[in-house]
Amino acid sequence: MANEQTGTVDAAQQNDFFGHPRGLSTLFFTELWERFSYYGMRALLVLYMTAETMTANPGLGFSVGKATAIYGLYTFFVYVLSLPGGWVADKLWGQRKAVFVGGVIIAAGHFSMAVPWIEFFYLGLALIVIGTGLLKPNVSSMVGDLYPEGGARRDAGFSIFYMGINFGAILGPLLCGVLGEGYNWHWGFSLAGFGMVLGLISYKYGYKFLGNAGNLKTGESEEVLQARSRKFYATISAVAAGIIAFTFLMSSGVINITLQTLAEYLGGAAVAITVIFFGYIIFFGGHNKEEQKKLGVIFWLFLLAALFWSGFEQAGSSLNLFAKDLTNRNIGDIAWLDGGVALLITALIAIPILYVVYRVYKRDDLWSFAKGVVAVSSVGILIFLWWLIQRIGIGWETPASTLQLINPFFIVVFAPIFGFMWTWLAARNANPSIPVKFGLGLFGLAAGFFVLSWGAANATEANPVSPAWLVVTYFLHTAGELCLSPVGLSSMTKLAPPSRVSQMMGIWFVAAAVGNLFAGLMAGQLEVLSETSLFWWVAMIVGGGGVIALIASPFVQKLMGDVE
Repeated sequence: MANEQTGTVDAAQQNDFFGHPRGLSTLFFTELWERFSYYGMRALLVLYMTAETMTANPGLGFSVGKATAIYGLYTFFVYVLSLPGGWVADKLWGQRKAVFVGGVIIAAGHFSMAVPWIEFFYLGLALIVIGTGLLKPNVSSMVGDLYPEGGARRDAGFSIFYMGINFGAILGPLLCGVLGEGYNWHWGFSLAGFGMVLGLISYKYGYKFLGNAGNLKTGESEEVLQARSRKFYATISAVAAGIIAFTFLMSSGVINITLQTLAEYLGGAAVAITVIFFGYIIFFGGHNKEEQKKLGVIFWLFLLAALFWSGFEQAGSSLNLFAKDLTNRNIGDIAWLDGGVALLITALIAIPILYVVYRVYKRDDLWSFAKGVVAVSSVGILIFLWWLIQRIGIGWETPASTLQLINPFFIVVFAPIFGFMWTWLAARNANPSIPVKFGLGLFGLAAGFFVLSWGAANATEANPVSPAWLVVTYFLHTAGELCLSPVGLSSMTKLAPPSRVSQMMGIWFVAAAVGNLFAGLMAGQLEVLSETSLFWWVAMIVGGGGVIALIASPFVQKLMGDVE
């Protein structure tokens, strides 16, 4: 037993994943496959709900308003449940158990959606929401636990980890989109489920490399934990019973309310509760004047962030529908791209890929398992490229859902460039302040919607426009995201009073949740507005928010005091 424990500790201390702990590779691949499943299913969700029921690949036949309301509610609860998910890990299970249980529930949700019955569709969404609430906040916390010394090495570890998130966000829409939209929606949902299963296998295999990361650290007695567990399960049972009863009454018509109206009420309630919460802690929370000012800044950043996400998160709804209905996605019909030529082109592409694999295998600071993953992944990429080139040869309509990979692809390409730019500006005392970066983020988002409004004005279903309109839009949205998102969570921790740090981190998730909910509601206006009008109004609202943010930035900067 002692030898086993020693071996586990030694394995956890091995820094052979690009010079980082092996445990980082465990969390890297776990999160990669979880994001693969999340973004793969999300890319299909609205398209599946709005697809006609009497086709070769039948959908649910929902109206745009109903589909986008469900989409908004789903993404809202994904973020909101991160708050109780973090509490469960901190107080009951530890992050390690919470991540595994969350992954199992997510996989069950995707496989439920693979069953072509409406009841299993709703059950699947509920399971994914619950599972993501357990997994998403806690897997990131475990990355921090791998670096007890903190510092620049910890920051570098998070950078590698976030790269896994974006790789998953690229692969999910690509593969699930090709299979789900191109052949059968439920096959796409199944593939998302199998992706999460791969993540769970990777996680269990790498358990021994995590050391003490993610273990429960309350320091409380077993009796206290058991009493808390009983109260928790009793509360959860009561809440679940209430939700089931409300759903039954709503579906049977006893409670006469539509999903759109429910989403509107929920969004209004979330905003009202947040305003009341901030009002209470600022004026009655026992904070001094400086802390009150900084809490006021957090509230202002919360409003700007919620506005940003209300536009940005329309990627899976209104922008997805634009890609399906008004974008020319036909490529190929090139006769000379037959089997032999496709194989030759693939072989030429294989040369640099295999060279990279060779260089990876020559590294001494890389774990052998990670080398094997790189090799297998490279073979998979080459097989997919060969298949894709053949499809282009005979003519192929790219699934609309696959265009969802453009944003994470741009993140991978431009995140290092933006990081270098901020560092370069900081060295010259020209780095924009946090409020200015929020304003710039809103301007980038607004510019993207202005471009898409222009493109939609020239598009009809009979004469769709080039995908270049969406590519430019996603580039501008990505630029906005890279201005706002990276500084958002860090600004919460910098500005929050020591006794409110965890609460303010939760507020950042609430901002994303509210933004996602309103993104679904705004996209639902496609039932009464043209695409041109909707995108124009979104651009005007978000752009107006950006103007106000920049005008207010000097005043907000004064309230921040010495926080940079």
